[in-house]
Amino acid sequence: MFEIIKSGGWLIWPIIACSIIAGAIIIERFWALKKSNVVPSSLFGQIRELIERRELNQEKIQAIAQSSPLGRVMAAGLGSAGRHRMVMRESLEEEGRQVAHGLGRNLTTLGTIATITPLLGLLGTVIGMIKVFSAITAFGVGDPQALAGGISEALITTAAGLAVGIVTLMFYRYFRGRVNSLTVDMEQDAVRLVNLVHGDPE
Repeated sequence: MFEIIKSGGWLIWPIIACSIIAGAIIIERFWALKKSNVVPSSLFGQIRELIERRELNQEKIQAIAQSSPLGRVMAAGLGSAGRHRMVMRESLEEEGRQVAHGLGRNLTTLGTIATITPLLGLLGTVIGMIKVFSAITAFGVGDPQALAGGISEALITTAAGLAVGIVTLMFYRYFRGRVNSLTVDMEQDAVRLVNLVHGDPE
């Protein structure tokens, strides 16, 4: 395996580095974007119970905010629950935008890796072919050994760049869809909270 990597030339190392970074981001985002971590299904019921029992105070609102990203949004709304309906909605929307931005953390880096790794592979192809033509100029076409290095470098870097780029792009698209889905779920719970607080429960 090391010999194959070595045959890929110096451009194989940036591609490997990109694959390691992408792998770390993918693992981190899988954990961070679990629905149970972001939008706990029981949170709205707990808040409704606290409101009905008139047990909601600043300490419990703080605990809700620290419980999950959805909790942050709900706590922002509860903090302005005594004000006009539109004020409460604006508080929820403002906090929701910040939380949604946080859910997309590192996805820009993932998208950049998905874009540049095939280009690095293409650059490796060009460099490998330059070496092939240089060898042809120096030794002619009668020496396969002289041509093999450039051809193997071209093929290995291309394959590595495409493999990393394709896999990374798949996860980037998946996580983007995941963030959008979780954002919609948070918006729905926020609307339910406004209706609950202002006397229009479902």
